[in-house]
Amino acid sequence: MAILHFRCKERRRTLRVMLTVPLKVRGISASGLPFAVETNSHTVSLHGALIELSVMVSMGDLVHLENERTREKVEAKIVTIRNSRDGKTYVGLEFTNQDINFWHMSFPVPGAKPLRRMVSTPEKVPAMST
Repeated sequence: MAILHFRCKERRRTLRVMLTVPLKVRGISASGLPFAVETNSHTVSLHGALIELSVMVSMGDLVHLENERTREKVEAKIVTIRNSRDGKTYVGLEFTNQDINFWHMSFPVPGAKPLRRMVSTPEKVPAMST
């Protein structure tokens, strides 16, 4: 039986980048109680982030993120919730205001080809001269 390989088109508006940024997350938990926790980003994009969150939340809930370094704040909507094998919960967030650059980074557009490094051959240097 032959194995078929499919190439899937990148659906993200911008690529994700692994970046650890200390964040304070505030919102209302799934049980209806307000929470404020400190966590770190796992991956970020121009439009949101993936964070580890110890509080139970629901899809579509709104949370407020505060960058602990810059003290900037932004509102985000929970779009994914994933439980990992090691028991951690990762939450995907999408910013409600798309006109900001919360991470202060430039992101490549989807489908952009990575830059290739020019590999130069090192010049041969004699080990010992007599």
